[in-house]
Amino acid sequence: MPYIGRSVLKNSDPHSWAYFASRVSHCNTWMASGNPFFDEMRSKPEVIDPPQSEDMLDVGEHVNDPAAISLKPNLTVSSSVRELLECPVCLNAMYPPIHQCSNGHTLCSGCKPRVHNRCPTCRHELGNIRCLALEKVAASLELPCKYQSFGCLGIYPYYSKLKHESQCVYRPYNCPYAGSECTVIGDIPYLVAHLKDDHKVDMHNGSTFNHRYVKSNPQEVENATWMLTVFSCFGQYFCLHFEAFQLGMAPVYIAFLRFMGDDNEAKNYSYSLEVGGNGRKMTWQGVPRSVRDSHRKVRDSFDGLIIQRNMALFFSGGDRKELKLRVTGRIWKEQ
Repeated sequence: MPYIGRSVLKNSDPHSWAYFASRVSHCNTWMASGNPFFDEMRSKPEVIDPPQSEDMLDVGEHVNDPAAISLKPNLTVSSSVRELLECPVCLNAMYPPIHQCSNGHTLCSGCKPRVHNRCPTCRHELGNIRCLALEKVAASLELPCKYQSFGCLGIYPYYSKLKHESQCVYRPYNCPYAGSECTVIGDIPYLVAHLKDDHKVDMHNGSTFNHRYVKSNPQEVENATWMLTVFSCFGQYFCLHFEAFQLGMAPVYIAFLRFMGDDNEAKNYSYSLEVGGNGRKMTWQGVPRSVRDSHRKVRDSFDGLIIQRNMALFFSGGDRKELKLRVTGRIWKEQ
């Protein structure tokens, strides 16, 4: 079910919503009844753009600019208007082109192919009818960001809201745990508690670390994840990953660090990793990746310390039948 919040209809009396919604519904039916004027309109492709007014936000430039946030009075859109803008198939908000059948029932363009050109409400053929009136109604609306509960206070034009939400700094993060496909989302403090309590992840205070990874019969392991240690330092949280995977035909290990926050903040930090043994060592220095990037994306970009299995077993010493790899490192803040 899509998030529906407070909204404002420009240049309208908020007490007339019910009347307005009934007129739009009546207009849909009238347009679908074979009126020659609207038949001609339907045959002409038209792109509905939001009205260009001085108070419309340029989301590309002001997507998270507090100075650009416009706080509006707390007016509530009536349930009938919300229903008009909700696709009956996917239940998401509809955007142009909004389609309708000959009886005036609407649905979004994404769902039209899924219903095989049949109205999901009355089963009539959909054809190529656009609901231009409803598209223009949507263009006049302003709605709060769906991440309002996470702290975003912005009010955005209907057609700009999706773009803002895709970049909103308040949007929740996915759980960074790599050992399973965890679907938990939340802000950073919530996810840190989740990693500790639900995934039993090791927590470490400080900017230096010294970890040992041990695995018997490493030749039998083609893909594995030793996840995860979370470090708390500089008032931030960082995740250390260590994984085994195939690089082409070669079995390798990779260690890398992720920053629990956005990419623009991650760039303020650097880290180094070192692994070695038998008088040899390998080092890596880099910038932690944001947890906005999945661990798989970071791994597949090879953005970390990569160690071939033969070299890792050489560092382990002994008969090379058991992986005993010590990874040390530190995190620092760039000046």
